[in-house]
Amino acid sequence: MVILLTNDDGIFAAGLYALYHQFEAEHKVYVVAPESEQSAVGHALTLSNPLRVKEVYRNGNFYGWAVSGTPADAVKIAVNELLPTRPDLVISGINLGPNVGINVLYSGTVSAATEAAILGIPAVAVSLDTYTNPDYKPAAEFIYKLAPKVSKLNLPPGVCLNINIPALPLEQIKGVALTRQATVPLKDKFEKRVDPRQRVYYWEAEDGFQGQPEPGTDMYALKEGKISITPIHHDLTHYPTLEMLAEKYILF
Repeated sequence: MVILLTNDDGIFAAGLYALYHQFEAEHKVYVVAPESEQSAVGHALTLSNPLRVKEVYRNGNFYGWAVSGTPADAVKIAVNELLPTRPDLVISGINLGPNVGINVLYSGTVSAATEAAILGIPAVAVSLDTYTNPDYKPAAEFIYKLAPKVSKLNLPPGVCLNINIPALPLEQIKGVALTRQATVPLKDKFEKRVDPRQRVYYWEAEDGFQGQPEPGTDMYALKEGKISITPIHHDLTHYPTLEMLAEKYILF
């Protein structure tokens, strides 16, 4: 397979390199990723500034292209300009920290996979459920086994898979759950600080989620020690409300 690897943690992130190391021996792998961390940028695109691309080498060998923009930028320019052929699969990750629930809307990791799906390319976003001492190897091994199946799934147009993996050895993971996205709100928290010139500023310090996740959701599966796989789509239309408005003509 021809595989495009990207992420939002930046081209030198360990999670991205774990995927590259796992796939490069048996597949044609291309790496196109942001030159610096782009966490929580969502599906932002760079429009008012030029995109700059530079070649990146690791251990003296060509590794990939670093893009000055966002994860979605990286996928767009990879598919339209940099790669000599269209990829069979796009893998975004492995992200440091989970992308579940409402976080899916903010995630650059997920948005890179969503952009690939919009372009008609099978795609997965992969995140590891930890922020400390990550061991990406088990997650990379799981994705390596899953990748050929994803490319043959014939997912509906615009649909990609959001995958969250417990930070455990594969033999300790309690299975794989097909899930829906949780909708538990975040606990927003801001730390008020004062700089050396006595100017007040605020630093966002997310403090988890409000309430407990429901069974069948991505958050619940992770809590149970299972891999969560959620099919997601960029269509944000709420169809029941659309039908209600059409029936009642309340807006015109």
